[in-house]
Amino acid sequence: MLSGKKIVLGITGGIAAYKCALLVRLLVKEGAEVQVIMTKAAQDFVTAQSLSVLSKHKVYLDFFDTDLTWNNHVQLSEWADIMLIAPLTANTLAKMASGQCDNLLLATYFSARKNILVAPAMDLEMYRHPTVSKNLKCLSDNGVHIIPAESGELASGLSGEGRMAEPETILKCIKELLFIKAPLYGKKALVNAGPTYEPIDQVRFIGNRSSGKMGLAIAEALADQGAQVTLVLGPSQLKTICSEIKVISVETAENMHAEMLAHYSDMDIVVCSAAVSDYTPEKTVSGKIKKESQELSLKLLKTKDILYDLGLKKQGQYLVGFALETQNLLENAAEKLKRKNCDLIVANLTSTENTAFNSDFNTVFFVSANNNSKELGFKSKSEIAKELVQHIIQKTTQKK
Repeated sequence: MLSGKKIVLGITGGIAAYKCALLVRLLVKEGAEVQVIMTKAAQDFVTAQSLSVLSKHKVYLDFFDTDLTWNNHVQLSEWADIMLIAPLTANTLAKMASGQCDNLLLATYFSARKNILVAPAMDLEMYRHPTVSKNLKCLSDNGVHIIPAESGELASGLSGEGRMAEPETILKCIKELLFIKAPLYGKKALVNAGPTYEPIDQVRFIGNRSSGKMGLAIAEALADQGAQVTLVLGPSQLKTICSEIKVISVETAENMHAEMLAHYSDMDIVVCSAAVSDYTPEKTVSGKIKKESQELSLKLLKTKDILYDLGLKKQGQYLVGFALETQNLLENAAEKLKRKNCDLIVANLTSTENTAFNSDFNTVFFVSANNNSKELGFKSKSEIAKELVQHIIQKTTQKK
């Protein structure tokens, strides 16, 4: 969910600075790019070398490096989507509130114009002190977002309020700040992806070559725009780095049908991109079928039509289906759009040149009502997903 987001992390000289190693790791794991600034006092609690390895960037310590290279605080502040100061000590807090600027971190703070978060950390009586409360209010009045200190065991041995919020809590606050203004914030989205495997016996199945890459890209693109996403994923080796995406793993078409209908009713957006098996064996043989005969006959039954059933139950949701065709692409997609009560069909033509399955690229058309179609051309599935989500945003905004 933080893919491509740029974060400046300012670390000041409190014992809670040791938590910043985990915080940087969590941010990078979420796809964020992190630049760290440390005060001189912070270096007594955590090493710049550790944070450099975790962030994959140099750590900024002063206005000038040892080679007399000037570190431009204005460029750092303009580069960032968010500036976070954690831990925020009483000393740095007082300087921020009074306008003092005697180090690189403070200069970057005073140059920043948007999305500033601080996570205070100090002992119990310090945190309760009227001057600290006054200074925190001053920052809040200036538009700084305060992540409240938590209660627990403190470095002094006392127990109470003053602990820096845990890295997981800070990560959650960053996401909320970044995405509360996102166009799909507060919306719920349901996506299915990947193949289904229909068992013949305990070792064999009927399936297809779908990797789930398209559906996963769509789920992540929806999450990037603030949506709360549930992904129903068939057998796939793919993993998402976005912790906000709830992944439900399924095996068969029956499993996928059940999960999609179970989660459908309170969804705002539904995208059916999975390559669901059209047929399943009437019976699954116990054990393994031995190769004893020259022929093996399987009786196949039609699986439940997930997209059709969702279209029947549609109540204000924006419903997107996919159509993979070998001929008459636009005509078949338009017919599917109408028959399954969709708002949009993403149509792609499979061929020797464009296999679609298990590829990172595809050529698709957006087909909507009144025979409207738009060709996206040959693009990566990530690019297609982003364009699809922008289309959904445009259409759902118009509906309001």
